[in-house]
Order: sequence, then C-alpha cells, then structure tokens
Amino acid sequence: MPDRPGSRSLARLSGVTQERLAELGRGIGQVMRAGDVLVLNGPLGAGKTTLTRSLGEGLEVRGPVTSPTFVLARTHPSLVGGAPLVHVDAYRLTEGIELDDLDLDIEGSATVIEWGRDWAQLLTDQWVQIDLQPEPTLADVDAAPDADPDAAPAETRRVTITAHRLDAAPDHALPTDDFAARVESLLS
Repeated sequence: MPDRPGSRSLARLSGVTQERLAELGRGIGQVMRAGDVLVLNGPLGAGKTTLTRSLGEGLEVRGPVTSPTFVLARTHPSLVGGAPLVHVDAYRLTEGIELDDLDLDIEGSATVIEWGRDWAQLLTDQWVQIDLQPEPTLADVDAAPDADPDAAPAETRRVTITAHRLDAAPDHALPTDDFAARVESLLS
C-alpha cells in the first residue's frame, strides 16, 4: 500500500508484546528531543499509555506517567536537564481551538498526543505516528459475540510507525537530525 503524500512508513511490526512495546517506548524516549511530536492511535487497551510511560522512562522524566484523560495534558519535567514530556490525551477534544487553549509548549517539549490523528497538523508540520492495533488471539476467536473487546489489554498488537511531513512528497528524504530519522535508526 503506497504512502499518502507527505507520509512515509517507517515500520510495520506484528506480534508486539507489552514488553517489546515498553522497550520500543524507552528507545524512542532516548532519542526524543524538544520539538519532537509523537502521535499515538489505537483502541482502548491497545497500549498507548504503556508506550508513553516507557517513553517517559527513556526521557528520564519525573513520574508517574499516567493517562491525562480528565486533565487533557500533563507536563513531566526532566530529571536530567533534558526536554520535559508533554502528554496529551485528545480523546475528548472536538475542535482545534480546544487544543490551542491548552497552550502547549511544542518547541520546548517532547510531546506525545494520544488519540491525536486529527490534531497533529494543527501543532506541527512534521510528526511521527504510531498506530496500535490489538491482534486477535485464540481466546478472542472463541469469545462470546457480546464480549467486550476492550475489557483487557491485548496480549499482542500490530504496530505501524509512520513519519508525516506537511511540506514533503511521499518519498521525502529525512535529514539525520529529524525525529523520524532517529526513530527509523532504532528500528534498523
């Protein structure tokens, strides 16, 4: 499947366990800098907050990193003089002005936006997006038709990582200091 204009696939992973997801988050946290934006999408229980928590470990920020569902955004200062982590939960947002009202310091922070697929382009012209999709297990196949698919975290998930640039063609070359290039280097 070809990338849409301005986007480029960095990785498509399957069978990703909670442990591998946490490892990925710590690695991304270690390469994130002020001005980097990471967008996380996926259903409830897919691992967005788990990924963000481990990303906070990699950034070495003050914790605990928990979902900011009811406050919309939390800032976690660095414990080592690096960029703070701004963790946004955009699930409840209905208009771009609500995001603007949060007065986020995108340039001075490493920013993670859960449920941010529709909002990232309002904050930056480039970002990395991670889509998490639970993979069916044998238990899911045998489950009753009325079972709640979000009742428990998935054992494994598909992880799709995509770089987005509003000002680039689909095959854009990424400079070596670009967040997407740093994430891509972790995956190779």
